[in-house]
Amino acid sequence: MTPALDALPRFRLFETASPLHRLDRLAAALGGRTELWIKREDLLPLAFGGNKLRNLEFLVGAALAEGADTLVTAGRRWSNHCRLAAAAGARAGLDVHLVLSGPPATGHDGREIRNPGRVIDELLGATVDQLETAERTVRDAAVSSVADALRRAGRRPYVIPVGGSGLPGAAGQVLAARELLDQAGTAGITGPGGTTGTTGAAPDAVVVPSATGGTQAGLLAGLRASGSPAEVVGVLVARPDAELGPAIEGTLSELGTLTGVPVDPAEIILDARQLGAGYGIRSADADAAAQLLARSEGILVDPIYTAKALAGLVRAVRDGRWDGRRVVFWHAGGTPGLFEPLEGERFG
Repeated sequence: MTPALDALPRFRLFETASPLHRLDRLAAALGGRTELWIKREDLLPLAFGGNKLRNLEFLVGAALAEGADTLVTAGRRWSNHCRLAAAAGARAGLDVHLVLSGPPATGHDGREIRNPGRVIDELLGATVDQLETAERTVRDAAVSSVADALRRAGRRPYVIPVGGSGLPGAAGQVLAARELLDQAGTAGITGPGGTTGTTGAAPDAVVVPSATGGTQAGLLAGLRASGSPAEVVGVLVARPDAELGPAIEGTLSELGTLTGVPVDPAEIILDARQLGAGYGIRSADADAAAQLLARSEGILVDPIYTAKALAGLVRAVRDGRWDGRRVVFWHAGGTPGLFEPLEGERFG
């Protein structure tokens, strides 16, 4: 870590690295032309895991350093970030208020029901406000209203941006990049059946779902600060590239100050081909990719976030983009989304 990173307040939420192993059967199913690996962020220890725990170590650290007693954040009803914020708050002894943007889940009779994501959030102790709409202006106003009400009640809220992006949260992804390179540089990388990987198996590329851009920016900054030229391909799952690109560039600029190694914005690689009809709406390509991974490797991904990134990986491999190269798929988590009704679907 650099002195600037060392100086950031941090509240540890996990102690061991997430697993990294080969995907030999998936690679074979795709023609054996690319060496595939997977980083299992979904196996981090709290509340079904997910990469946002890395951001939350620094966000909770900042909240505690400021004397906060409550975390306030927002996301969609299936939000990986919100679920893990609730878990992190429980671990740190902080109250958590979540604003979940809609529409809410409904049954066949049209009545609102508690969707699985909300059930988990509340089980973890979070107070949940469910909105009827996904409009960002409505969501942002609701977050401000919740924070203001807490202050009037004498509480000390710390507001976390959607996805935990930007500083200090993205610093956690810088460390994730270093963790990846440390694992890739040892002989202890395990593959299927406990087989040992290749010493010095440095990745040529990392493929990651990109929604708010914090993970992509942090991984790219961390790889460059560690001397790795690996490209980071962000597969769009929520926002168009014209909107996401500037957000990533801004975070990269902040991280360059933190790491001491600036990154050229030209290195931001975005794949917009899997966004489909938008966030929360599944696609045929994502469903097919999720099924292929499940049936070749026994690994599950949610249908609207990680599966779309996986679809981007599958398409690029089939197109020959990484022939003869080594690629890491970043399983960001969100597995409970498998049990969520998606847009246009109903329970019951």
